[in-house]
Amino acid sequence: MRYKHIFFDLDHTLWDHNTNSRIALEEVFHDFNLQALGVPSSSQFYLKFNEINHQLWDKYEAGRISQPELRHSRFRLIFSGLGVDNHEVCDELSDTYIKISSKKHNLLPNAKETLEYLFPKYPLHIITNGFDEIQSVKMNAGQITHYFKEVVTSQNSGYKKPDSRIFEYALKKVGAVPQECLMIGDSFQSDIVGATRVGIDAVFFNPDQRSQEISIKPKYEIQDLAELKGIL
Repeated sequence: MRYKHIFFDLDHTLWDHNTNSRIALEEVFHDFNLQALGVPSSSQFYLKFNEINHQLWDKYEAGRISQPELRHSRFRLIFSGLGVDNHEVCDELSDTYIKISSKKHNLLPNAKETLEYLFPKYPLHIITNGFDEIQSVKMNAGQITHYFKEVVTSQNSGYKKPDSRIFEYALKKVGAVPQECLMIGDSFQSDIVGATRVGIDAVFFNPDQRSQEISIKPKYEIQDLAELKGIL
C-alpha cells in the first residue's frame, strides 16, 4: 500500500455544490419573492450567482477579500448585475441562502460508494477552503462525517489552498510526510498545484474534462470518483 493518508477536497469533489446551490437559490427566489423586486427569473438568478460567486471565491482564495466581505457583497453584486437597485434584503438573503444550501444532502455521483470502498483501507481527511461551521453542516447533511479523521479548513489552519502552508499544516496534523499522501480535488490551481508544490501526489477530479494550460501535471486525472478504485 503506497499511500498512508488520503486527502479530499469537499465542495465540487464530494459535496455537489452546483445541485445543492441551485435548489437553495430556487427556494430563496420564491421565499423572498425576488421577481417582485426585479429579478427576471430563477434561472437567471442562478446563472448570475454562479458568475459572481466564482469571481468572489477566486478573490478570497487569492487573499484579496475576507470571508465577511465575500458574504456581504455576493448578493449585492448579483442584484446589481441583474439591474436590481433594491439591496435592502441582501444580508438576510445571504444568511438564508447559506443556512438552506449547507443543509442540502446531494453528493457527486459515486462519492458515497467510493468513500465506503476507501474507508476500511486508508485514513481519510478533508482539506477545504470552506468555512468551519458551514463545512461541518454540509458533511452532516451528506452523511459523510464519519468517514473522515481530520477536517482541515482555511479557518482552522490560517491558510487557504493553494498556499503550501495549509498542506503542511494538514501533514503535521495527521503525522505524515508528503510521499505518503494523496490529494483528490476538482480545482486545478487550489488542489493540484497546491498539493504538488509540497510533494503530495494529486488526483485531478475533472468530470467536465477541462483543459489546463500549465506545466504542472497531476499524478492522475479522473472523470468519475469510482475511478479511484483503480488507483487505490
